[in-house]
Amino acid sequence: MAFAAPASTRTETDSLGSMEIPADAYWGIHTARADANFPISKRPISVYPDLIRGLAMVKQASARANKEIGVLDPKRADLIDDAAQRVIDGEFHDQFTVGVIQGGAGTSTNMNANEVITNIALEMAGREKGDYDFLSPIDHTNRSQSTNDVYPTAIKIGLSLNLQSLLDELDLLRRSFLGKAVEFHDVLKVGRTQLQDAVPMTLGQEFHGFATTLGEDHSRLTENASLMFEINMGATAIGTGITTHGDYAPAVLKHLRRISGLDLETASDLVESTSDTGAFMSFSSSLKRNAVKLSKICNDLRLLSSGPQAGLGEINLPAKQAGSSIMPGKVNPVIPEVVNQVAFSVVGADTTVTMAVEAGQLQLNAFEPVIAHSIFQSITWMRQAMWTLRVNCVDGITANEDRLGAMVGASVGVITALTPFIGYAAAAALAKTALLTNRNVADLVVEAELMTREEVTKQLSPARLSGLEAVTAAISVIPPEEMIQI
Repeated sequence: MAFAAPASTRTETDSLGSMEIPADAYWGIHTARADANFPISKRPISVYPDLIRGLAMVKQASARANKEIGVLDPKRADLIDDAAQRVIDGEFHDQFTVGVIQGGAGTSTNMNANEVITNIALEMAGREKGDYDFLSPIDHTNRSQSTNDVYPTAIKIGLSLNLQSLLDELDLLRRSFLGKAVEFHDVLKVGRTQLQDAVPMTLGQEFHGFATTLGEDHSRLTENASLMFEINMGATAIGTGITTHGDYAPAVLKHLRRISGLDLETASDLVESTSDTGAFMSFSSSLKRNAVKLSKICNDLRLLSSGPQAGLGEINLPAKQAGSSIMPGKVNPVIPEVVNQVAFSVVGADTTVTMAVEAGQLQLNAFEPVIAHSIFQSITWMRQAMWTLRVNCVDGITANEDRLGAMVGASVGVITALTPFIGYAAAAALAKTALLTNRNVADLVVEAELMTREEVTKQLSPARLSGLEAVTAAISVIPPEEMIQI
């Protein structure tokens, strides 16, 4: 007896006509049309798993809310609920195939989620994929919803989830710099302003400054993340709530808070919230701030490690790879360099977000796909950049203590510490002499009998020079009329 081979496709129909869909695909006709229409980035939305989880959380919360208020029967609601949970748990992400850059204000993404979750639910019910008479992607899975409230809410949830991993990595990087600050606590060096020699400090103070600025960025990112907690579920198309039951908005908020674990709240003005994307711009700006400051730190690391013979050469970065195909032995600061490039990309992405926010018209911003892509990419790249900077660079930095000590000893900047005791004019004269003769400042001060060797040594100690120990008293300042003799 012969058996018919299983069908390789199924037929699905929308308002534009019919299409053949692969029989084993969980997506459907709307996704297929989007895949054909938007072959732009060659990157599916599944490259951002937290966005997919955000979408599934919205669908799950909606199913529970619709069941609670009686607009969706319990059997269908429970099937959608269970299917969405599987997506939240990481299954079926490969079925989210629409491109990250798409027209339609995110409709393709919403329909991709509707179709995948519906077909998972159909399979769980023992039915064929595409049996939309039993369970419909639009009438049931999308019940009480519109792309215009689902999509921005899913983005905000996804960004909130994604940001936490960035904050965790940022704190680890901060701790790495803090560890180096402790390691280099007593290592004196010459501070610089405008790339010119200034007064002494410790290498530990320099690295502690790096740690502090990263800690401040952690706080700013956390503050701006709270902007993501205002959602517009229940707004549907333009904020008027058309097609929804009056009890839907509070019900879906309640369930979405429980599912996501986030302190979400419904916007007070749903019309405004549906059209406004300012929160994304503020959030993107805080990412740019972090990227720019991190890039500045990397600039400093490259400069401090420059040489190693003909540059500053104050610190050593771990050698990670050969630096030249023509110059043997050359090693480049490749890790800070890649972080710099990530920062440049984040700055560009922030400009994209700004322009997309500005381009919104009337009751909807059609450019949320590029906003979402830009911010998700920035978070992803920044997180990975922080990881490689910490693991492949900062943790392995060492100090060239002999070179640092020699530069401090030869620096006329140390005489600034003696001005409370010998006066500015005497200090300026001695600084000029030190520069002309390449003599040690401490020796010149002692030879001029302005201070004893013991007094000079005390005031030029690492603790005093770096400000770690306050100057509590001063000896008599040399009168101006005696400056001629110095």
